Amino acid sequence: MAAEDSAPRYLSPETLSTPGGHYSHACVANGMVYISGQLPIRPDGTLMGDAPFPAQARQALDNVAAALAAAGSGIGRLVQVRVYIDSVDNWPAFNTVYAEWAGTARPARAIVPTGPLHYGFKVEVEAVALAAPGT
Repeated sequence: MAAEDSAPRYLSPETLSTPGGHYSHACVANGMVYISGQLPIRPDGTLMGDAPFPAQARQALDNVAAALAAAGSGIGRLVQVRVYIDSVDNWPAFNTVYAEWAGTARPARAIVPTGPLHYGFKVEVEAVALAAPGT
């Protein structure tokens, strides 16, 4: 494999809001897709900090799915998901939304109660998945 073939590919798809810092939404490297922490921000940049927890969770997960799709991957190729929630009280609600979103996929997962998150959000989700064959 040539050196340029193994260089990371950084993705910030138009289906997601512009990153708010010096990062990309996804990075494809060595057959894996690494998804940056996704917050409940709509593709048009609308912050959902005032939305109920289930709506925030759904948006963050939908953002993960959009980043995966941009990388040519998908929910069924997830290997690991890490979730940060503002309170352990939101764990059951997250499980409900996540089970619907993930369907039959059962990647390794961690949920980490953290206290307040950036912009007053209640959830952030990052993930690792297999890249599509040949990418």
